[in-house]
Amino acid sequence: MSELTAEQEAGADAAKRASKSSFYQAMRILPPPQRQAMFEIYSFCRAVDDIADDPGDRNLRRTQLQQWRLDIDALYDGPAPARLAGLARAVRAFALAREDFLAVIDGMEMDVESDIRAPDLAMLDLYCDRVASAVGRLSVKVFGLDAKNGPELAHHLGRALQLTNILRDLDEDASMGRLYLPREALRDAGIAGSDPHVVLADPGLDRACAPVIARAQNHFDRADAIMNASPRRAVRAPRIMGEAYKGYLRALIARGFAPPRKRIRLGRARLLWIILRYAVI
Repeated sequence: MSELTAEQEAGADAAKRASKSSFYQAMRILPPPQRQAMFEIYSFCRAVDDIADDPGDRNLRRTQLQQWRLDIDALYDGPAPARLAGLARAVRAFALAREDFLAVIDGMEMDVESDIRAPDLAMLDLYCDRVASAVGRLSVKVFGLDAKNGPELAHHLGRALQLTNILRDLDEDASMGRLYLPREALRDAGIAGSDPHVVLADPGLDRACAPVIARAQNHFDRADAIMNASPRRAVRAPRIMGEAYKGYLRALIARGFAPPRKRIRLGRARLLWIILRYAVI
């Protein structure tokens, strides 16, 4: 009985961590085994993301991320740490790949090593692959997509979501000393330097954001094409994620990027409509 209680508590803790994700409502529509697996994946993501965003000592955070690497290796090589028993079940049930978990940790370490400021496009794409598309590669296996469409969807939808996050969170990231807009876009917009606060006050910011918007829209279009060709049940959750974030992107475009920038939020009614449309209708 005590073991069952411990498992229940661990599952509840994973659900609580996952509830902080923008994708929580999309995860909730899944059948119980898939839902719990997604909660475990996003609990892991939340834990390592919290380390990356902690303003404390970088050496300590490097050590914490390295411990996560060791824990993931132990999960695959056995025995798994007790606190990761739920994640271990998800790994076995859905054949989740070790390298995708490690890629997520590598992405978080990019933020720990130094505050990313105006990366070039190659570095930005690598970052998006690690912190977003790698999570997608884990998720599509849980959703039940096939070996061809699943990784392609993870590639495009992950990048679309992350680029939208970057545009939405410009001011929040700047408060942590970070700026993810690519240096090529800044250069083409006539913006010199990479100081986040200076860049965000520049009148050319809209021009610098335009190519990032175009990239996100292209990835959304590619993701939609893949989902249109996939079994409807397998893409219900990613459809909800994609439609919600397309709403964010449209709102960002309508608002523009000149200061003061009002925080963009998706209304509850709009989110409920998206869930109703893709989960029920």
